[in-house]
Amino acid sequence: MAKLYYYYGAMGSSKSANALMAEYNYAERGQKVLLGKTNIDTRDGERIIRSRIGLQKECVLLSDICAMADEEIRQYDAVIVDEIQFATKDQIDFLAHIVDDLNVPVLCYGLRADFQNNLFEGSERLIAICDEIKEIKTVCWCGKKAICNARYNKNGIVREGTQIMLGANDEYIALCRKHFLEGKLYGEKQK
Repeated sequence: MAKLYYYYGAMGSSKSANALMAEYNYAERGQKVLLGKTNIDTRDGERIIRSRIGLQKECVLLSDICAMADEEIRQYDAVIVDEIQFATKDQIDFLAHIVDDLNVPVLCYGLRADFQNNLFEGSERLIAICDEIKEIKTVCWCGKKAICNARYNKNGIVREGTQIMLGANDEYIALCRKHFLEGKLYGEKQK
């Protein structure tokens, strides 16, 4: 039975690398995978998934997947989507349709919450309806589990602004809840 999976983690937890490794594992076994990402993430090119450790692969956009006919999607053994936090509720519901009606597993990778610890639309919908939720863990500078995505600039942690602002290590850092609330981007271990 196919399932709708949600793999989430804070910034830098290797979500994209995990998505690319999952695609590779399917392909290595001769299975056909539909690899995609949401339309908003254009940092590495419109149709490229790239991890911070250098893995990358061409992909389709989630809007393209949602426009496909059921017969075309049935040709795949799995669907893998990166940056799923940027998906809409309707797109998540379409991914559930792929699982429930077409019996094709869907693996989604993304952030759970934004820089203010609010859920993204795609993440919220997945938490509500997915079959399995799995955390991809990473650590704060202090060594504790990081669960918060802090947006920062030269003045420190940014607490206000638009929910979606694409960035990488130069604008975001994963922190434990304590250091996120305290506004501590680093400590003695990093000095």
